[in-house]
Amino acid sequence: MNDLFRIPLGAVVESIVEFVIDVFGWLFDAISTAIRGAFDGLDWLLTAPPFWAVIIVFAALAWWAKGAWLAVGTAVGLLVIVGVDQWANAMDTLALVLVAAVIAIAISVPLGIWAARNDRVSAVLRPVLDFLQTMPAFVYLIPALIVFSVGPVPGIVSTIVFALAPGVRLTELGIRSVDAEVVEAGHAFGATPGRILRQIQLPLAMPSIMAGVNQVIMLSLSMVVIAGLVGAGGLGGAVVQSLQRIDIALGAEAGVSVVILAIILDRLTSALATRSADGGARARIARATTRTTEHRSTAPVAAV
Repeated sequence: MNDLFRIPLGAVVESIVEFVIDVFGWLFDAISTAIRGAFDGLDWLLTAPPFWAVIIVFAALAWWAKGAWLAVGTAVGLLVIVGVDQWANAMDTLALVLVAAVIAIAISVPLGIWAARNDRVSAVLRPVLDFLQTMPAFVYLIPALIVFSVGPVPGIVSTIVFALAPGVRLTELGIRSVDAEVVEAGHAFGATPGRILRQIQLPLAMPSIMAGVNQVIMLSLSMVVIAGLVGAGGLGGAVVQSLQRIDIALGAEAGVSVVILAIILDRLTSALATRSADGGARARIARATTRTTEHRSTAPVAAV
């Protein structure tokens, strides 16, 4: 007990949260409705078809992204989830992760681009991202639970906040790492800043951006168990139930299912990042070839 002084930080934060809820309650209701609708729609899309149809779709995606081995591994992993009777929970979890990851990516990538093109924005965002990355994940559940009540929505919102930082950082890093000479060449040929961003910086930075996407998805999946504490359901809810009942069997089955989903999502996004890197390399070769051709075509013809 501190008898000298007491900083009322908790009371101040509580007052701010209550004020924000009173003023922007209508906005939070709209956000909750939109997120819940997206979650319910994606969850229906994953659970309505028979499990074998969903497995075929994911195996085909893995085949396209990497090849036969990843397709076989994906199919076997999903069959294991079916075998331990966690398919419905796994699809609920996958829907939650995908909705949260898509929203987090939609926010983090533009912020990363803005920070890469503006040093002041980068300086402002850096301490905010440090704060988001160091704050314990459980703390995000408190305001989300107060604002959005119990259910998948507070779990998704807290997951979005928790997973934002690496997407912003790696997007900014990728764009800042683009060779300055390539950007200067674009300016020399009269390209606008928007065109340079779309046709030069983003394609060359895509491997780093995809690495950020991978990290966003992995962090979203790591929040699954924590989100289960606020009624998000899915595998996180099963893990919470196993803790409450001291049910080792249920905890093992849900935990293994989370690991399988994490491996599949990690391998898929890593394969897509590799494809992006190959595409970026081809783009660099094509631009170098174009510059060489233009240089040769504009060079003076030697006198005969």
